[in-house]
Amino acid sequence: MSLRIVVTVKYVPDATGDRHFADDLTVDRDDVDGLLSELDEYAVEQALQISENSDDDVEITVVTVGPEDAKDALRKALSMGADKAIHVEDDDLHGTDAIGTSLVLAKAIEKAGYDLVVSGMASTDGTMGIVPALVAERLGVPQVTLLSEVSVEDGVVTGRRDGDSATEQLQASLPAVVSVTDQSGEARYPSFKGIMAAKKKPVQSWDLSDLDIDEDEVGLENAYTVVESAAQRPARTAGTIVKDEGEGGKQLAEFLAGQKFI
Repeated sequence: MSLRIVVTVKYVPDATGDRHFADDLTVDRDDVDGLLSELDEYAVEQALQISENSDDDVEITVVTVGPEDAKDALRKALSMGADKAIHVEDDDLHGTDAIGTSLVLAKAIEKAGYDLVVSGMASTDGTMGIVPALVAERLGVPQVTLLSEVSVEDGVVTGRRDGDSATEQLQASLPAVVSVTDQSGEARYPSFKGIMAAKKKPVQSWDLSDLDIDEDEVGLENAYTVVESAAQRPARTAGTIVKDEGEGGKQLAEFLAGQKFI
């Protein structure tokens, strides 16, 4: 038997970089370096572990929606061990929100063919965490989200979801969509061999026409959520210095009380 796993990944701005908004209040991608979202690395890792622990013939495809540079995120996933990649790129996708992105991902996943979709719990830039559920709804398959442990056996995906007050054991018949948390297992570092092998792995490029999506279904003008205003973070001001001349503790307590911290 064979198992087709599709991992959705996102190319995000480097959180350590100096990020800015463009004139249309979308993130200025040209002004900051990007990388594979760290939370999506856990999704790639879990797909690889499922493959390594399976007796089936497993094929792992990574899919991303983004600009030209988003191929860097795909190459990182391929160097970790994924088999092939799909890059959906189209100028009309600029400004697409989570709902539009879920449409594009669902169409791409359907066209690629799948048994299991694995996603990270959220992207490290938007941190919305709703795309896996939206994709599952569009595909019409079960969703098992926020898993800290996941396995596949006999056509069933099983996972553990850890909450604040309880732990749940969940199951769903394939095909299904799952998302995994950053507690699911440390993502592996690409080896030199993996990095070199990734250069030869296939990366398909699709646009909206390849997925039969109209331009009025995506993009900034058709987004359900928009940024209405943005402002630079105020410059850091000088802190309050307390000189301890015997009453430092009292002064500190008064300061904290004044700030309503105590």
